[in-house]
Amino acid sequence: MIRALICVCCAFGVAIGTAVAQNYPARSVTLVVSFSAGGPTDVLARSLAAAMSKPFGQSVVVENRTGAGGTLGAALVAKAAPDGYTFLLHHTGMATAPALYRKLAYDPLKSFEYVSQVVDVPMTVVARKDFPARTPKEFLSYLKANAATLNVANSAPGSVSHLCATLLQQALGAQMTTVSFQGTAPALTALVGGHVDVLCDQTTQTIPHIKAGRIKLYAAATAQRIQSLRDSPTLNELGLKGFEVVVWHGIYAPKGTPRPVLDKFGAALRVALKDPVLRARLTELGVQFVPDSKLTPTGLSDLLRSEIIKWAPIIQRAGVYAE
Repeated sequence: MIRALICVCCAFGVAIGTAVAQNYPARSVTLVVSFSAGGPTDVLARSLAAAMSKPFGQSVVVENRTGAGGTLGAALVAKAAPDGYTFLLHHTGMATAPALYRKLAYDPLKSFEYVSQVVDVPMTVVARKDFPARTPKEFLSYLKANAATLNVANSAPGSVSHLCATLLQQALGAQMTTVSFQGTAPALTALVGGHVDVLCDQTTQTIPHIKAGRIKLYAAATAQRIQSLRDSPTLNELGLKGFEVVVWHGIYAPKGTPRPVLDKFGAALRVALKDPVLRARLTELGVQFVPDSKLTPTGLSDLLRSEIIKWAPIIQRAGVYAE
């Protein structure tokens, strides 16, 4: 009797979800970005939102909800109504937050429904345009010899830019002064203005400034050279073996959002990621598109779990924590 009742309830739930999906979307959908407007995640979000509008049948509106290293926006989506009209675009910070923050208003593994992994964005190591080192090898030597007089910027304590710079300093055995900003955009602005010396940042943010000569590129923090920056070596090539920091991105929804609704949103997302205009623009910005096999809820959930395991000991060893 109990088993039969459970089966009836499950069937009823599926029927409701299917009925909702048939009329979905009836209005525009909000894609929450936990980081500042003009930053690398925001650039990606707005590109995706524009490309999704046609296959989705409604506009996707990007909303920036910044603060607390990206955890504020994530908490907002975790508490939102699970009706398919609120989604979250987040990056590697979803995996680093459990180790960085002693208290989180959500559980990255339990508070969300997974939609899809999206893209990977490489990290670059850049410096102010008048930085004295002429070559990548000379740059690393200069950092080691002059660390006490240099500073390195980041977008916030515990951010990927902070962790990348921390790993770089550990690999070199050099400790620079850390300067934190409220977002990647102001950190890069300070670098362009010559107010800070070094920055690790995503290609979606740095490439336009690199090509305009406003900052100097010294290396990529990737396993392979970046396609649109082929002349730049990787840190691995420069002797920092195994050094790789790539920012992955995924889309989430509040827990309890009907699966048929998530599938409809995910299908529109996959169509958008095939759009030639979108691909050309993002490829020029160094973005790496992931295989179709990863553009699934399972692809994202598996990635998140593995990344939480990967980053926890790194953060603990570095002694990096955020309040």
